[in-house]
Amino acid sequence: MPKTRLGKWSVVLIVLMPLLFSLANLFLRLFYESTSAGNSILEDVVKRPALSITMLLGIGAGVSAFITGFIAIIKQKERTALVIGSTLLGALVILFLVAEVAFPY
Repeated sequence: MPKTRLGKWSVVLIVLMPLLFSLANLFLRLFYESTSAGNSILEDVVKRPALSITMLLGIGAGVSAFITGFIAIIKQKERTALVIGSTLLGALVILFLVAEVAFPY
């Protein structure tokens, strides 16, 4: 188990991330009949606010897990497997975001 406060937050955030993605999937199945997205992000937020907000919160949790885990590893010398794993998963989320922006189609 993590010893530092930032290490604990990193693990909590990385556990929260798939829960938020699952909640977004539930919203998609319950409230929206079509899976086609709007033309822009702003249109999608207006048309599907529950789905957009939960997905953004899930992505934010993954990025935040990376940041808090990285700080815990570097500054506070946290070396537990859970913190290292949550930092690596957060880095994968960031890598995915960069790939989505660099190669949109």
